[in-house]
Amino acid sequence: MHGVVTRNAEEARWPDFDRSFYEVKDVSGRSAEPIPEAVSMISCFGDNAAAEERPDLVPINPDGQHATRDRTYFDWAYICPTHDGYRDGLLEIVADCVDVNPDVRLDDIGFPRAEYCYCDRCNERFEAWVRNRHDAGEGPPPAETTIEDRYEWRAAVITDFVEEAVERIPGRTYMTLYPDPYDGHLYERAGIDLDALEPHVDEFVVPLYDTHYGTTYWLETIAKGFESRLDTPFSVELYAVNVDIDNLIHAMEVAAEYGESVLFGYDASNARAALRRQGADERDGVEW
Repeated sequence: MHGVVTRNAEEARWPDFDRSFYEVKDVSGRSAEPIPEAVSMISCFGDNAAAEERPDLVPINPDGQHATRDRTYFDWAYICPTHDGYRDGLLEIVADCVDVNPDVRLDDIGFPRAEYCYCDRCNERFEAWVRNRHDAGEGPPPAETTIEDRYEWRAAVITDFVEEAVERIPGRTYMTLYPDPYDGHLYERAGIDLDALEPHVDEFVVPLYDTHYGTTYWLETIAKGFESRLDTPFSVELYAVNVDIDNLIHAMEVAAEYGESVLFGYDASNARAALRRQGADERDGVEW
């Protein structure tokens, strides 16, 4: 199967694609009304507009540095996953989306990086979590906690949010994963506990973006890593903007060996051209 990821409602209706994902909320903070023809895609904890308007929403590391797009490694600003008001707003968006289409894709799930977040709210909630576990005989006293305890608490925060969202999704739940299948990396980086999340997610989506796709061995390596790691089906999302069609076709052929489907991001015209070229190439010639 082949699908498209788009911000343009009309492209989500093109018959060239077997499935469509339509951005109802993206990392810029832009919002759009859901459409019945496509799976609603929600950028959960990436939101430039909210971060600019409310800096108190932005995660901070132990040095007080904010997870905003002007810092190294961040292409957009993040929102702290423990902020109740923001989380409630996301769940309201989910509820609005499923009124139009029962399927939802949760995008940008997790903490920004391993060193976030150490805001006052996160510190207080982590300390309360540690005390409760210790009182129940399930963990160390507060004075003896380690970074591993912090990682475990962060994973509980993310898992709880996904569970809350899934309770509101009557159809299929899709979830985007950062493209790092190595053991423990998603857990430490973002607070994503795959073993805890897999029972709640129907299909993961792994974006493997490149602006050229001149070589694809790395694409195959990462896709194979997720195939080995996951029991849940996953799809591979390719970047289609200004990518040479022959290179895009080759990347698509590699990704199709591993993914449930191949999705094309943000240039439906180029993706459609690649699919049509591939179809024409498969029909060319006659064998005797």
